[in-house]
Amino acid sequence: LATLLAGVLGIGANYLANLFGTKVEPIVLGCLVFLLVAAATFSRFIPHIKKRYDYGVLIFILTFSLVVVSGYRVEKIIELAHQRLSTILIGGATCMVISICVCPVWAGEDLHNLIVSNLEKLACFLEGFGGQIFEHPLDEDVVVSTNEPDKSFLIAYKSVLNSKATEESLANFAWWEPGHGKFRFSHPWKQYLKIGVLMRQCGYHIEALNAYLDEKFQAPSKFSKRVQEPCTKMSSEAGKALKELAQSVKTFSWPSNCSMHLQTCKKAVDEVNMMLKASMVGEFDVLEIIPIITVASILIEIVKCVETIFVAIEELSEQAHFKKSLNDGEKSQPHIHGGAVASVEDHEEQEDKGFVTVVMV
Repeated sequence: LATLLAGVLGIGANYLANLFGTKVEPIVLGCLVFLLVAAATFSRFIPHIKKRYDYGVLIFILTFSLVVVSGYRVEKIIELAHQRLSTILIGGATCMVISICVCPVWAGEDLHNLIVSNLEKLACFLEGFGGQIFEHPLDEDVVVSTNEPDKSFLIAYKSVLNSKATEESLANFAWWEPGHGKFRFSHPWKQYLKIGVLMRQCGYHIEALNAYLDEKFQAPSKFSKRVQEPCTKMSSEAGKALKELAQSVKTFSWPSNCSMHLQTCKKAVDEVNMMLKASMVGEFDVLEIIPIITVASILIEIVKCVETIFVAIEELSEQAHFKKSLNDGEKSQPHIHGGAVASVEDHEEQEDKGFVTVVMV
């Protein structure tokens, strides 16, 4: 389109300049080139033009300048414009045939897979974080293994923080693509960008959380053990929820199984809050327990981020018409709390610490 428009304006500019005679013709052509090229150049600074039409404006400038300047020296200006346009059409058609039929390359599919991959990276970190942050290598009951486990999942999330430019570029290209496969003509690509923003917010919280893996907590073991189980549960269930969301996006299905993990996360958050309120903080050194309290608060914020990601993916599912299972349309029935029966020793220990045991039926 840019080539066609530039060719037409170039031919028109030459005919307009010819009306002023041979002496004034180069001045008119110079003014027209200056005005149109300057206007096109400054239009590239407009954010919307820069985002979607920058390459087209650049081709317009090159083609218009070529046709106008060449037309001043070449008599067969229409033939020159025809050759220029034909070359662009043949090259563009060849690229489209190869990219669509011979070796398909779809930016929309790449963006879709990138979102799935980023969700899985965040999920892997959260699922393994609990076991790393609360491990106590100095305990007598823990046997230290000589083999170093693979901890690459603890740094894989960092690529999520730097994916903004790639996501925006792929979304821009996907906006131009025709409908293909499961991606319809009006596929909600903007929703992918919204999910990417929410994932980076979650990734920043994880970045803060990762700082506490460098040094193990030196807090008293009693206080650490009180919050260890609910914090580990929050981290693990949040990771499972993100994995369910990643699987939902990957398979174009409604995220129906994620709510169960989010409910477990909320119960763990309430449990942490109750424990912190019930604990006698004065029994411990404040400087020693601050790291654990900080980790717990960051985990609570991560749970909130996962909830917002869940809502955004639900919106994507509705806009992109993801398939629903038979049970998605039905109202979920109240479920019995899946807790464990506490032993007599546990009751006695909880009574000594000021805890109240609630029996769920």
